[in-house]
Amino acid sequence: MITPELILHNGAITTLDDSHSQVSAVAMADGRISATGGEELLDTAQKRTKLINLKGRRVIPGLNDSHIHVIRGGLNFNMELRWDGVPSLALALQMLKEQARRTPPPQWVRVIGGWTEFQFVERRMPTLDEINAVAPDTPVFVLHLYDRAFVNGAGLRALGYTKETPDPPGGEIQRDKTGNPTGLLIAKPNALILYASLAKGPKLGLEDQINSTRHFMRELNRLGITSCIDAGGGFQNYPEDYRVVEELAGRDELTLRIAYNLFTQRPKEEYDDFARWIGMIKPGKGNDVYKMNGAGEMLVFSAADFEDFLEPRPDLQPFLEAELKRVVSLLVEKRWPFRLHATYDESITRFLNVFEDINREIPFNGLRWFFDHAETISDRNLERVRQLEGGIAIQDRMAFQGEYFVERYGQEAAKMAPPITKMLNMGIPVGAGTDATRVSSYNPWVSLYWLVAGKTVGGLSLYDDNNRLDRTTALRLYTEGSSWFSGDDGKKGRIAVGQLADLAVLSADYFAVPEDEIKGIESLLTVMGGRIVHGAGEFGSLAPPLPPISPDWSPTGVYAGAYRNAPVALGSNTMDLPFSSGKPLHQHTHTVFGESGNWGVGCTCFAF
Repeated sequence: MITPELILHNGAITTLDDSHSQVSAVAMADGRISATGGEELLDTAQKRTKLINLKGRRVIPGLNDSHIHVIRGGLNFNMELRWDGVPSLALALQMLKEQARRTPPPQWVRVIGGWTEFQFVERRMPTLDEINAVAPDTPVFVLHLYDRAFVNGAGLRALGYTKETPDPPGGEIQRDKTGNPTGLLIAKPNALILYASLAKGPKLGLEDQINSTRHFMRELNRLGITSCIDAGGGFQNYPEDYRVVEELAGRDELTLRIAYNLFTQRPKEEYDDFARWIGMIKPGKGNDVYKMNGAGEMLVFSAADFEDFLEPRPDLQPFLEAELKRVVSLLVEKRWPFRLHATYDESITRFLNVFEDINREIPFNGLRWFFDHAETISDRNLERVRQLEGGIAIQDRMAFQGEYFVERYGQEAAKMAPPITKMLNMGIPVGAGTDATRVSSYNPWVSLYWLVAGKTVGGLSLYDDNNRLDRTTALRLYTEGSSWFSGDDGKKGRIAVGQLADLAVLSADYFAVPEDEIKGIESLLTVMGGRIVHGAGEFGSLAPPLPPISPDWSPTGVYAGAYRNAPVALGSNTMDLPFSSGKPLHQHTHTVFGESGNWGVGCTCFAF
């Protein structure tokens, strides 16, 4: 028998292996699960074996986000002020004020997705007046989903937007009565104005990007994530913007398994992009930690039906079929797996017409392909996906904008947006994810809460029993379900002998806590390939050290990413929060906590 390098014991270990659904101990060797069972595994330990007593804690397979923009997110993480999970707008604005004070010229303060107005106790977005009041001199860019960005006066000056600046195609620079920009940038109907404006901001230097990527990976490890599939992204150029992640892969410093897709960057030149990349690299190149996964999620710009439920569904261009067919025919011929962003059933119908036409000429013949999102896909199109042996990667975007969907399309339409249970009942491969970092939060537990409770982060019930998942099924979508989308099914996603040794020891029992508490779960110990990549609490000393966060003004150094509560109080202060309609909304006593740079807020609220 192989001598184990690491044994976890005395736990409640959910394996997702049907033959042994729960065990109390697991052994790991050579990066894989070598044995599962009970306390008898301790008898196999040798001097070099590390033993960890779990003291009854719940363990799950490492989580796998099937759609996240982790490479781009890593390059920018240390520049971004995250509002993910912040409970009040008043607190969010206070964070913005403090970060504006700390940020040196010419840098910006950026709040880039991961939040919704419905998470705030005030149930509203910030106003431009509020943003300008807390940050009068430092450029501020606050992105909200795919629909808008708030830019303060200093930000407008940095962007160079004036009365003479024309509106770009598909976007609007909101103006006052005299024609001057107010600072509100609106996607009508696409988000190019938002991302093109954001791209004008300063970037971090190479060493800071490396530092930022390492800290972002550790932040994901903190939440139990050990694998992800990078969906590319706008202004994420290959190979230039992959230099950092490839350098970390070469140093063996990746703490996430990353399979990456290539996303075309040039409208009308998409075919040339993919033809060039086909000559440079092949799907599968790499290893179990870092590898190339295929094409997409953008294949041609004419097929981009980005969801913005505050706006009517856009009609896609009549020439999309010809452009899409040319690119996908090339990918199928060269046996490149592909993914395609697809929100609306009307768009999906047109995409499937193209795919079926290609399949008659160049058979897919088991080529792995899938749609991303598919919120309004119909039963008929689900059947067409199944016939073409495709999959669907779903994300919790409805958890952040379900209220907008209901307002536009109605509660009945929202009940199956997306129709997850129908996908599963039809045997279609389904993987779960977030679409972080610019839309949803990267926190997988928010996504698991959405799958189980069927609610938005603001508490609106979207789904009835027909489209909510039990906790085991939801977990499967975030583990073995997602593994199909990178061709790793059977290799990871379970705690089973021979599979990759990826797992997370949880801060609370996912299977026992009330639904609303699922959102607050974290990992106390995360293992990837049998190697500890994150530890907290009593396991904190087991975590490998990270370099100090850089640059020194980084929001990450103060707020450590997504909002959380940490166990050690460092100090407290009382603040009166802003007034609304002449009345104080709340008075909060904030206790600031910290452990290894983490932060949180204990809040005693008095509502008026």
